[in-house]
Amino acid sequence: MLKSKKNIIVILMTLVALIVINVISSYVYQRVDLTQDKRYTLSNEALQTVENVDSPLIIDVFLEGEFPTEFRRLRDETQQLLEEFTVSNAHVKFQFINPLADEKTRNQNIQQLAQRGLQPFQVNIQENGKTSQEVIIPWALASYNEQTVIVPLIKNKIGATDQELVNGSIQNLEYVFAEAFKKLVHPKQKKIAVLRGNGQLKDVYVADFLKKMSEHYFLAPFTLDSVARNPQKTLNDIKQYDLIISAKPSEPFSEEEKYLLDQYTMNGGKSLWLTESIIMDRDSLLNESGRGVAIMKDLNLNDFFFKYGVRVNPVIVNDMYSAPITLAIGEGSESQFQPLQWPYSPLAASNPNHPITTNLDPVKFDFASQIDTLKNGVDKTILLRSSKLSKLQGVPREISLEVVTQQPNPEDYNEPNQTLAVLLEGEFTSVYDKRVKPFKISEDKTLSTSTKMIVISDGDVIKNEVLRGQPQELGFEFLTKRKFGNKEFLENAVNYLLNDDGLINIRTKEVKLAFLDPEKIEDQKTKWQIINIALPLVILGVFGLLFNYLRRKRYSK
Repeated sequence: MLKSKKNIIVILMTLVALIVINVISSYVYQRVDLTQDKRYTLSNEALQTVENVDSPLIIDVFLEGEFPTEFRRLRDETQQLLEEFTVSNAHVKFQFINPLADEKTRNQNIQQLAQRGLQPFQVNIQENGKTSQEVIIPWALASYNEQTVIVPLIKNKIGATDQELVNGSIQNLEYVFAEAFKKLVHPKQKKIAVLRGNGQLKDVYVADFLKKMSEHYFLAPFTLDSVARNPQKTLNDIKQYDLIISAKPSEPFSEEEKYLLDQYTMNGGKSLWLTESIIMDRDSLLNESGRGVAIMKDLNLNDFFFKYGVRVNPVIVNDMYSAPITLAIGEGSESQFQPLQWPYSPLAASNPNHPITTNLDPVKFDFASQIDTLKNGVDKTILLRSSKLSKLQGVPREISLEVVTQQPNPEDYNEPNQTLAVLLEGEFTSVYDKRVKPFKISEDKTLSTSTKMIVISDGDVIKNEVLRGQPQELGFEFLTKRKFGNKEFLENAVNYLLNDDGLINIRTKEVKLAFLDPEKIEDQKTKWQIINIALPLVILGVFGLLFNYLRRKRYSK
């Protein structure tokens, strides 16, 4: 009787303890991320994008349905990520939708989504040695206060396997959602002036990059020709901008224009210069002769950059690690387009130790100049360099397409790692310090406040292709179907210059995923089916027989 009472007391105490634990857990909620790379822990920068969300932020994810294991992994990782945002702010809500579930409306849904920019994606499914294709919609729509933005869930990469594609996409998930939330929640504040009037690239050749930047910043063209008539007003006007971009100028800057830009820098203005010291364009080679002459280009900026601590030299960087040039081989209807290695398009290696260039694909240059860094009080960080197999060629020089038919000698490429892009940070000294000023202004400064500048030795880094009058994606070559890191590099550069480091930090977050080897799966499928299915049944049967034998033996006595 006493033992029975004790059992009842233990049961009651256990029930009370469970009730108390459940009550406490309803008020105290904690998630623990045990992954080594903290994959399920959102960065502070990502959390800040939803911090001020005070009404429903709805995410419709269309990555739903039956698809291969790799893409199910992408779907699950997307759900995990969105759950973390939901925990951070209850106004964030999401749902997964399968627009392809109903066969009757499948084609209509695909067409409607494609019209909104959500292009379907075909994946190959391999089962039992057979390959089939399936359509998925790797997109999401995020809506907030009657605004909607598209969220790409796949980071496409030409030539990548499904595993590499999914791995890169998962690593990019936090960035694409944080970027989308920032567009919806945080209004644009900072302004960018795109310089005009000195032969910079036409709008159609920088359209893709400027379109991307316009999602986060206010953009406007700015011409310097008014400085001759009203320098003070022009200076006041340009000081309203947080950043200036000069994309491949081809006409010299006057002293008045240089002084204006110098004083803009002295007042803390940031700048992104895509310039070069030679005149040579790939398009000029594609004529009947297949030849062109590279000559020096004087933009009257040598003293400007020299004072700040860099020198863009009038030489061409020739690199064995380079992008191809696509040429028509053959005659008439028999001709075919063929990509051939072209040493004048270096693929620059990025600096892995700086957030602008971490986890960045190679950046493509065309007829790039070489940059020297000079000693002064400004901090300099080399962002992009040519490969170890590089050499410098002086100008004037004839450039011929016949180069593609010649076998390069690696021993000639003995000038490695030429600098192609430099970040300057700190307090700059005026170019016109202790010099006669081109005009008078109310507050001439000889020492800047802390500011930043990036100098890139090739204007073509920002140039997108144009097909049938339409600008194409920056960094994507239509004929070779290759994609380079130009767009991401310039995005990161602008974000960094404008102290908008949050998106950069999210982009550079590294997630390591472990995938199963499909070849081993196919070769060892039967073995592991036996181990996982048959073996447990055999062990269970042996245990049952042994247990029955011992039971009979014990109770037969």
